[in-house]
Amino acid sequence: MSFRSVRARLVTAAVATLATAGLLAGCAGSPGDADSGVTTLRVGAVTAPATDIVEAAGAAISDGYEIELVPVSDYVTVNNMLAAGDIDANFSQHEPYMQEFNEKNGASLEAVQPIYNFVIAFYSKTLTDIDQLPDGATVAIPNDSSNTARALKLLADAGVIGLTPGIDPYTATLDDVSENPKNLQFLSLEINQLNTAYDEADLVFQWPSHIAALGLTPQDDGLLTELDDRFALQLVVPSAEADSPATKALIDAFTSDEVRKVIEGNETIEAAF
Repeated sequence: MSFRSVRARLVTAAVATLATAGLLAGCAGSPGDADSGVTTLRVGAVTAPATDIVEAAGAAISDGYEIELVPVSDYVTVNNMLAAGDIDANFSQHEPYMQEFNEKNGASLEAVQPIYNFVIAFYSKTLTDIDQLPDGATVAIPNDSSNTARALKLLADAGVIGLTPGIDPYTATLDDVSENPKNLQFLSLEINQLNTAYDEADLVFQWPSHIAALGLTPQDDGLLTELDDRFALQLVVPSAEADSPATKALIDAFTSDEVRKVIEGNETIEAAF
């Protein structure tokens, strides 16, 4: 059992269309050592604690396999890499985000195992209570559809806004904000850019893995918090590999005692297996 970490290559969305057989040769499922018979499984992840869990899974992977952590800078790139075959799996997203990527890109990625649930929250540099939110406040939210809906649902559940009656709140868009008594102004950003809005916006929605860079946690600093298991972080592979022996080995490693120990040591997440 072994683990190797490498720096991710800068791969953009163009990978999905420019990949050729020559580029992909020796990538997914390649032998770690031709003489040893060990198969290296490359797993992309964007930030801690996901990267920590990939490391723990690397320590737990069964004989005949090793896990190579591929750190990636953003969530679109890590999916493009997987769709292109440049990595074997990724651990960076919940299933609704993956489904949106599939629909927009004609990709066939599949979530094969939920690993952990995480507490999401709204934060403010100037407010200590959501009731202090001023008229005309700027609210920064994610710009992808699944996380936009999650943010709007959290605000609606708190009575800050109202959504179109009868709509499924998990599909809500800004067009579905039917009541906005505080005249909130919404700023839509990529998830990994939301921290930049913290100094200027009145309210910022953010994942715990990113807000930690500002020294904040949902438990101590969140004005509104939510934990919903439909947004569990998932191990994701190409659909064609969902039932392969390599994927089974990954699932076993990602649901191991080593991974559970990492999860239990982080108060912002909880095991989903």
